[in-house]
Amino acid sequence: MTATHHTPDLFALSEIHGPVLRPGDDAYLAEVTGFNLAAIHRPDIVVGARDTDDIVTAMRWAAATGTPIAVQATGHGANFPIDGGLLISTTRLTDVTIDPAERTATVAAGAKWRHVLEAAAPHGLAPLNGSSSDAGVVGYTLGGGLPILGRTYGYAADRVRSFQVVTPDAGLRTATADSEPDLFWALRGGKGNVGVVTELTFDLLPLATVLGGGIYFSGEDAEAVLRTWADWTTTLPVEMCSAYTLLRLPPIPEIPEPLRGGFWSRVALAWTGDTEEGEHLLAPLREAAPVVLDTVEVMPYAAMDRIYLDPHDPLPAREACTLLRALPPDALTTFLDRAGPAVPDLPLLLIELRHMGGALSRPADIEDAICARDASYILETVGVLPDAEFAAAVESATSALHTAMAPHSTGHTMVNLHGTPGNEKDRARAWTDEVYTRLSHTKATYDPGNLLRYGHTVTPQPA
Repeated sequence: MTATHHTPDLFALSEIHGPVLRPGDDAYLAEVTGFNLAAIHRPDIVVGARDTDDIVTAMRWAAATGTPIAVQATGHGANFPIDGGLLISTTRLTDVTIDPAERTATVAAGAKWRHVLEAAAPHGLAPLNGSSSDAGVVGYTLGGGLPILGRTYGYAADRVRSFQVVTPDAGLRTATADSEPDLFWALRGGKGNVGVVTELTFDLLPLATVLGGGIYFSGEDAEAVLRTWADWTTTLPVEMCSAYTLLRLPPIPEIPEPLRGGFWSRVALAWTGDTEEGEHLLAPLREAAPVVLDTVEVMPYAAMDRIYLDPHDPLPAREACTLLRALPPDALTTFLDRAGPAVPDLPLLLIELRHMGGALSRPADIEDAICARDASYILETVGVLPDAEFAAAVESATSALHTAMAPHSTGHTMVNLHGTPGNEKDRARAWTDEVYTRLSHTKATYDPGNLLRYGHTVTPQPA
């Protein structure tokens, strides 16, 4: 424990049903380690919650002792290590309940999208998950949630009906548009600023299959494919969702042949309309350059991991993003100069431009804290950090690319893809000034002591 916490108060945690661990305990390291191995947490106390009561008890103890709080399910969003304080691990809370008549899913705090996909598929229903089914539902949704099918259906947070959430005053609340509307607003796009979500209910889509996959080209054909894709995206119906990606893949067994160890230009896509029409729309892409591998097929929605082929195993990574207003020719030239085949030793695993717009630009039926609706594209980068020297190279390359693309930016990022949160000014880039101010006021209501201050959080400011 740090000097600010009082060991005798740990007696209150004896009521917790799950493990309560401290540094040096046998299971401590396994409990605090998440998907991003670049962020190995070192809390004073970690609580492995087995039920909602455990979270309430842990929050009550933290409030009484003034202990800062963090929460982790899968650790996909862990972008910097937590030192000190209390970490609530929700990995054991994976229940999913599907209501086929209402077309809803109710999920516990630690559920992954994989759990929802498996439960919803027998009913011909689908959630608005992202590119990896291994990611946690709650953290993804709190950040707004950018789905594979976002252009068609909007953000995941737009579909939420209710949250069950424990706020730092140890109150277990149900937040809906009608009850606790400010809390409901902040939980949809405001990330983990106002409470720890123990359960959420959201709408599902009547969708069993999609046309999806990836069209892979040599990285040397990056310019031809990128310019074709960028022009192609300007006339697409909202049923077509796609991303252009440059992949510099290491020669490791986890990556299948023929992709292993190669430099690739790829268009990943998902189409929800008529299959024949979708295949017709893909013709310009397939003619842009020689196709090396084409995995596009009609697939069960539950198999959506096949589209982006995100890593399944934990790894140390640095990610960042920039929201872009448009991709004019000079933006494409800048992108290629900084990330294309002319930079053969660029130390970034993935550089991606995802097409936004469509339903992602539509105002939410119920106002929320998402601030990416004015973006036409999003630039995302991911670098793997095997050692300190390579980490420095990744940081330099990340900064250089995003700085070069800044003239085409909206000035904002997406909170889930922002990467390592810096100072208050840097973290605020995930929101407009108006939303940031409202979020800080809302946080002052539900977390006036700023106990939830780890990660991408704001400082409470009373109205």
